[in-house]
Amino acid sequence: MDSQWVTTIHFAASDGWMLEGDIYSGPKPTFAVLISAGTGFPRRFYHELAKYLAEKGAVVLNYDYRGIGGSRAGDLATSGIDYPDWGRFDMPAAVDALEAAAPELPITHVAHSVGGHFLGLMPNHVKIARHAFVSVGTGFWGVHHLKNIPMELSFWWGIGGYSLLRYGYIKPIGGWQGEPLPPKLFKTWRRWSQRRAYFQSEFKTTMAPHHYDSVTAPIRSWIFPDDPIATPAAAADLLSSYPSAPSEIIMRSASEIGVRRIGHEGAVRKGREVLWAEIVEWLKTPNDT
Repeated sequence: MDSQWVTTIHFAASDGWMLEGDIYSGPKPTFAVLISAGTGFPRRFYHELAKYLAEKGAVVLNYDYRGIGGSRAGDLATSGIDYPDWGRFDMPAAVDALEAAAPELPITHVAHSVGGHFLGLMPNHVKIARHAFVSVGTGFWGVHHLKNIPMELSFWWGIGGYSLLRYGYIKPIGGWQGEPLPPKLFKTWRRWSQRRAYFQSEFKTTMAPHHYDSVTAPIRSWIFPDDPIATPAAAADLLSSYPSAPSEIIMRSASEIGVRRIGHEGAVRKGREVLWAEIVEWLKTPNDT
């Protein structure tokens, strides 16, 4: 795709936080796609996917949550950013920005990992016609692959705890290779990940008010056998947060997609066009069929 079809934009969340994203658009688009990232993934990680979607006829908004990439501002250690902020403020603002960039086009959503967690915090979730989840599951370590559990517990209580004490935020050290994370967000993530109910246990407290029961847009969740985090149990637990939404889980192996490995992040890397074509076909399917 020619770079002339990619435009960087800035837009404000309802609390005033400025966010940065990229609009991808080719000639004669027929639908719009919001890409919501996983925890610690900057929007540049999704560039190839965004470019592919635009080439298939979408206007795409690929954006950074507050505290990440181009939407980071000030000192992370004192930012006060919490996990639900991404769903309560940033995702709704991104939907509105995409609607402004693609008026009258149906809006769809590709959500990677935590990008599928917070639909129920969005006051404008009804603007999204359907959701494609990619490697989306709860963070509860007890339903992840056994071989991954020691690393996760080390992150929660070892490397992560040390990073908080040493730097005041989560720095990319040890096993953490993502973007730096705010301390409050990390502590919330750690707390949820010790429970099978994950954030559902806080629907009446930190997650209130919410709209999880009101989300009715169809959700198709793609997971992969070699993903140690978004296992079938973790994916099903997450989908249970959306009791009113028609949903299904699709398992695809790396060999079916024509690659050697998928893991938790591989489905959005270049070379997964076989999978992406399947996602596009589903996103473009009208809800009344």
